[in-house]
Amino acid sequence: MKSLLTAALGAAALSLAACGGQGDDAAGDNAADAAEAQSDNLEAMAENTTNEVQSDALETKADAVEEAGEAKEEAIDDADLKVNQQ
Repeated sequence: MKSLLTAALGAAALSLAACGGQGDDAAGDNAADAAEAQSDNLEAMAENTTNEVQSDALETKADAVEEAGEAKEEAIDDADLKVNQQ
């Protein structure tokens, strides 16, 4: 499962590196998508564990990762907005 998570994060990093910074929302969307993919992997890990404490911790981490991704998307979008206003 860790290798799957590592592969997903690697793919997300590559997609973020490919962003051209064209003033659109693609970079923010990619950041949110990467966080959502990581969150989905954490939730899958939570479902596959038999330890309830570990499952709850993974679910909590998944929620935090997704919220952080949304915040990052908003920050990137705000930065693009400011660049376009100059």
